[in-house]
Amino acid sequence: MEGYIRLTAGVLGNATSMLLYMVPIITFRRVLRKKSTEDFSGVPYILTLLNYVFYTLYGTPLISVGTENILVSTVNGVGIILECSYIFIYLLFAPPKTKRTTGIVVMSALLLFGTILVVSVFGFHSHKRKKMVVGIAAIASTILMYGSPLSVMRLVIRTKSVEFMPFYLSLFCFLTSSFWLIYGALGHDLYIMSPNFLGVPLSVVQLVLYCVYKSVPLSVVQLFYLSVFFLISLVTEE
Repeated sequence: MEGYIRLTAGVLGNATSMLLYMVPIITFRRVLRKKSTEDFSGVPYILTLLNYVFYTLYGTPLISVGTENILVSTVNGVGIILECSYIFIYLLFAPPKTKRTTGIVVMSALLLFGTILVVSVFGFHSHKRKKMVVGIAAIASTILMYGSPLSVMRLVIRTKSVEFMPFYLSLFCFLTSSFWLIYGALGHDLYIMSPNFLGVPLSVVQLVLYCVYKSVPLSVVQLFYLSVFFLISLVTEE
């Protein structure tokens, strides 16, 4: 039963992750329409890309044993493609100074990933050591990724507007973090489980802020509570 629940959590984690990946399309349609990045920051997208590349590597047989984490690898691989598209559009319409700064951050992130890749694949022979190196890097990138919305949350509180904090981004972040938390916990995988302990409460805070500063349609509220109850039933099921 535990294995079935873990597989279910992984599949649902993939589904909600895909929805999470597509939420920024709303933002970048606006960027394309206005031909301006306005007050949007490109850093969260770069940190998200870094997170995806680390977990894609983590799930491959190069690091994990066989196909034990193939669900992690495949969904993050799709995330890489979408995130690169978002960053490309951002760089296309960002002001010159912001474009240079963002480009430097992108190159630094890719250099860091390349270093971890070489060290983990060629520096260690056991999967345990490889998972430790890539897993720690993945945890660090996840913490940075989940921490990046803090600046947006401050903006929401200061302006009393949720214009730059889409509701569905927070909702799917909550669902995705919750499913991967369950997946990691049932698989006794610290490197998947631990960063989502941070992701879940941060997402909840964002949802609370959204509800405080904007009226949320009843159907959306119902969806949120149904998701919470479903997660509880998964964890408590024997």
